[in-house]
Amino acid sequence: MMGKVTGFMELGRVKEGYQEPNSRVKHYKEFVIGLSEDQAHQQAARCMDCGIPFCNNGCPVNNIIPDFNDLVFQSQWRAALDVLHSTNNFPEFTGRVCPAPCEAACTLNINSDAVGIKSIEHGIIDRGWKEGWVKPMPADKKTGKQVAVVGSGPAGMAAAQQLARAGHAVTVFEKNDRVGGLLRYGIPDFKMEKSHIDRRVEQMQAEGVVFKTSVLVADLPKDTKVTNWASNSIAPKDLLAEFDAVLLTGGAEQPRDLPVPGRELKGVCFAMEFLPMQNKVNAGDPFPNQIRADGKHVIVIGGGDTGSDCVGTSNRHGAKSVTQFELMPMPPEQEDRSLTWPYWPYKLRTSSSHEEGCDREFAIATKEFVGESGRLTGLKACNVQWKDGKMEEVPGTERTLPADLVLLAMGFVSPVGSVVQAFGVDLDNRGNAKSGTEGDRSYFTNVPKVFAAGDMRRGQSLVVWAIREGRQAARSIDTFLMGSSNLPR
Repeated sequence: MMGKVTGFMELGRVKEGYQEPNSRVKHYKEFVIGLSEDQAHQQAARCMDCGIPFCNNGCPVNNIIPDFNDLVFQSQWRAALDVLHSTNNFPEFTGRVCPAPCEAACTLNINSDAVGIKSIEHGIIDRGWKEGWVKPMPADKKTGKQVAVVGSGPAGMAAAQQLARAGHAVTVFEKNDRVGGLLRYGIPDFKMEKSHIDRRVEQMQAEGVVFKTSVLVADLPKDTKVTNWASNSIAPKDLLAEFDAVLLTGGAEQPRDLPVPGRELKGVCFAMEFLPMQNKVNAGDPFPNQIRADGKHVIVIGGGDTGSDCVGTSNRHGAKSVTQFELMPMPPEQEDRSLTWPYWPYKLRTSSSHEEGCDREFAIATKEFVGESGRLTGLKACNVQWKDGKMEEVPGTERTLPADLVLLAMGFVSPVGSVVQAFGVDLDNRGNAKSGTEGDRSYFTNVPKVFAAGDMRRGQSLVVWAIREGRQAARSIDTFLMGSSNLPR
């Protein structure tokens, strides 16, 4: 029985607050104002005694949502944190950047406003850190087994923490200069400040996890200059010789390109060239050649989360104008819940970055980048329509828009191939590491001792999916090393 049986009939949804757009675009700090204790209590009271909690399966890590909602309603915050941590290693990440598929699956969402599950999760973990309840949990006994985790994003971090708690000696290799993967250098600070990663790293180090940054795992000829921010490299054969198991968890970092005339012009770049630079600057690193949007007409091509992040960052730079292109038609403002519930609905989504200032164009395609003296000055576009499954240009809609900076944010097609190829891992038809998730050999690749999880295995996806895969891969590795596992699946 839930704490307040009639709460969903008596109480409305309370949303988290936001700092005003005019104020928040002047800085890169988080601007979400979390629920007060009374608001969280009220929000948790709306959770129904619905019998079958579809929210649990709507959540990729299968958070035990009704239980922690009820505990918050009863003001048992410490117990709520324990329930939350039982399925999710890093709720401060998901409580900030997850799109909350659990809320789409909420039973109350059939004909009303869903319970604010994400805001409650956010409140639980923030209180946990504030009260000092989040502490290292080192293993009581060591197994003597060594595991290498390649990649320190959410999948790698989740797997490393689980394996360390099972008693294995875990070393995480990260090619960048700081831990976090795309959490660190893909997500802007105004959505998630990086101190959240740093304190988890401290916790994991106290649990025995060793992090080695600026190390690229690849087969490179001797004296080859290591690219990006890595200063060292290690060959896959050396990892396989030293460790009892290797888990590949690199992100899907191969961006989708737009090969139209003028692509070579200066001023056309990938979102993942643009966004990490600002995060580096925010961290105090000098970046004299930073790509900036100050005073420029910016066009972001791609209507997803990465595109939205480019919009928010461009506004903080002081762009003259920001326009976002989406190839598909404008979605309906309200989903048809009778058709979509409990699945993720197709509808128009307006992010906090859009609210800060952005013109959004739908059903529009780029035909050409135009410029002078090798530098971008504009973009030739047209409207499109779909007929018989094919995209066609709408006659008479071609036009040229001013553009000084174009950011390509059209998604990612696969992990960077150098790592999987260096290990000799088979690829699926999308270029991801090939491994399954069912049976006794879940997350195994074709290479002995080598496992794959997260974006490396499933392609571009959500942080919460990465955490799920990291946890499941850890259980599979633990079983491989020890014959059985007590880690949760």
